[in-house]
Amino acid sequence: MKKWFLIVSIFLTSSLLYWSCSSEVENSFSLRNMAAGTIYVNFRGDIITVTSGETKTLKAVSKGTYIYATTYSVPAGALGSSTSGDVSGSIDITASSKILVLYSSTFINGNYILYATISTSEDLNQSNEPSGP
Repeated sequence: MKKWFLIVSIFLTSSLLYWSCSSEVENSFSLRNMAAGTIYVNFRGDIITVTSGETKTLKAVSKGTYIYATTYSVPAGALGSSTSGDVSGSIDITASSKILVLYSSTFINGNYILYATISTSEDLNQSNEPSGP
């Protein structure tokens, strides 16, 4: 009887441990366009089109360092255009990373300005450097 109880206990414990482990990668890269025009993001060899007011999320992005670049359409009536912020750059994706690039825009003296900011779920206070002697 004790042997049977031990076997069932081990089986239940190992089953719970197995089910609690997720084999799915939870990394994501999101693009939220609050700008007046459409943006086009070159990421991992693909163009991601994000219209005004839309958010696109790429899920299960593998760990690594990736480069992205943004091209944009200029709304009708603009006399010129420029960009500011994180319109292009590189992102580091580690375990359970969530990256968001937020786009916004404004008109100043007829000039269309596209702004981009990036945020991440990563704890930037932790060093990736090994510690110890």
